[in-house]
Amino acid sequence: MRKFDMAGTSIIVGVLILYLAGTQFLTVRLRSKNAGDFMVAARSMPAIVVGVLMMSAAIGFPLFGVFLARKLYSSGEITISGAIASKYGRSTQVTVSLIMIYALLLVNVGYYVSGAAAISGVLHISLPVAEVIVAIVSTFYCAIGGMKSMAYVSVMHTTIKYVGVFVVLAVALSMTHGVKPMLMQMPHDYFTWDGKIGVATIGAWTIANVGAIFSTQYIIQAVSSLKRPESVRRSAYMAAILCVPIGIALGLIGVAARFLFPGLGSLYAFPIFLAHMSPVLAGIVTTSLAASVFVGVSSVGLAISSLIVRDFYVPARHTTPEAEFRMSRLLSIPVGFVPLIFVVFFPEVLHLSFFTRALRLSISVVAVIAFYLPFFGSNRGATWGLCAAVVSTTVWYMLGDPYGIDNIYIALVAPMAVMLIERLVPNRGRVKQEKPVSKSALRG
Repeated sequence: MRKFDMAGTSIIVGVLILYLAGTQFLTVRLRSKNAGDFMVAARSMPAIVVGVLMMSAAIGFPLFGVFLARKLYSSGEITISGAIASKYGRSTQVTVSLIMIYALLLVNVGYYVSGAAAISGVLHISLPVAEVIVAIVSTFYCAIGGMKSMAYVSVMHTTIKYVGVFVVLAVALSMTHGVKPMLMQMPHDYFTWDGKIGVATIGAWTIANVGAIFSTQYIIQAVSSLKRPESVRRSAYMAAILCVPIGIALGLIGVAARFLFPGLGSLYAFPIFLAHMSPVLAGIVTTSLAASVFVGVSSVGLAISSLIVRDFYVPARHTTPEAEFRMSRLLSIPVGFVPLIFVVFFPEVLHLSFFTRALRLSISVVAVIAFYLPFFGSNRGATWGLCAAVVSTTVWYMLGDPYGIDNIYIALVAPMAVMLIERLVPNRGRVKQEKPVSKSALRG
């Protein structure tokens, strides 16, 4: 990839610095002042802001809005583990929380790898240095701002992300002379809905996306930050609408990159076009790449901190809201840097992404059962089902998905199967079931 000269690089870096300065000023100006602001913005967010915040996740929001969003909002809990605990009990809550923390840490590993790869070449820095920059900036947004400022800053991040994607699309299509040459010269499967991937894999990915949205902690926190329950579904529908154009644009950019640069690695399909635009446009696109990473990492970091504080620190210490607020901020710092330890072990970002969605899918299965099939209200069955799903899904993933069965299907079936078996086993000899955890107990 052609590198910009010193003048061009200075322009790109200048645009990025100006943007970071502006968003960090906004973060400080709107910073959280208490635990309510930090975790759920004191339930003060308008629907459009939350819709933009949730858009950073994936597809499937209409189903989330119809089946689960309002139930989660009405539960009064700000963590998925807390909502499930109200149905099953403390041990299921702990299991859900640990699985979610594990999955979200891996999500941030993927963000660090892809984000650093995208910006390192443009800024003439190594991948490790780029990853550290991502960690520092994202941790600042999370630790200082919390949900209150992060939601509004995310609107800026998402806006610049949209602009950057469509600038790259325009450059890519100008280089390919439109879509027609690609249609004529590339294999037909590049333009079919399932390509060479196949129906089974597409189905698995769709299930994983929906399941991840149903259970992902930062989605739950976004929903919890709304002013009114009637806004919940509206935010989910907005997120779904916003996902469509950017998804199509990114798909076309990927195909154009393969058409123009056949041997290029998938991580560089987006930034490769920076070399074919002016420094000013390259600066905007580089900023959009950074913004996309920052909004994802910050959201995930906030979610992990909230899970640790609400599910472990508060019940153990029976602490005050002020102490909860301080600990949430302090925890967001190590949470922002822990993924750096693991980035060298997970180079396959796409595979890692869907593995983490598989883990979150297992939580979604238990959550849906909790809300819609209450006669499966066994704490032991839910806990064992989740443990079985994590172990079996991880083993299946590490074995390379034997027999062509995607690990996502394992995550979908395992908890249901274990909960059904536990339900059918005779009562004789069973331990006494845990009582659901009350809201006051959950909050210490």
